[in-house]
Amino acid sequence: MRFNIPTLLTLFRVILIPFFVLAFYLPFQWAPFACALIFVVAAITDWFDGWLARLWKQTTRFGAFLDPVADKVMVAIALVLVAEHFHIWWVTLPAATMIAREIIISALREWMAEIGKRSSVAVSWIGKVKTTAQMLALVGLLWRPNDIVIGAGVIALYIAAVLTFWSMFQYLNAARADLFEG
Repeated sequence: MRFNIPTLLTLFRVILIPFFVLAFYLPFQWAPFACALIFVVAAITDWFDGWLARLWKQTTRFGAFLDPVADKVMVAIALVLVAEHFHIWWVTLPAATMIAREIIISALREWMAEIGKRSSVAVSWIGKVKTTAQMLALVGLLWRPNDIVIGAGVIALYIAAVLTFWSMFQYLNAARADLFEG
């Protein structure tokens, strides 16, 4: 298999994960900023690798597999780290909700593929707003330079959690006939 730039960017995002976690735990005043910065770099490469793959027509099966895995792992780890840092139910609950949704939808997609059906739910404005809110929330809650950013991060986290539920129900509704058949 030949690697192309979009796939290398995705692999770079996977390589960033341990550095992201390490930055979170560093005992330095600048560590939260470094952690948030690594997360921002990962988010930018996520957007950029998909754009380049489409632009240069360099989509691959490996890239199509690895890209969402890298995204979900980075976001899930960020949510766990944020929940651990704040150690309070009103941050942990939306974080756990978002992680649970990813597991449920991944299992649904795998099951639909097994039975030879694909649940067709197009990426809508809900998904784009959810992702934006989730990224903004995580950057703010990882960086946490002041109470205003933390408050905005928590609000964005709840917006992302509500939209997470909404998009999950869209997927489940699209697969409803197959889920409850026989």
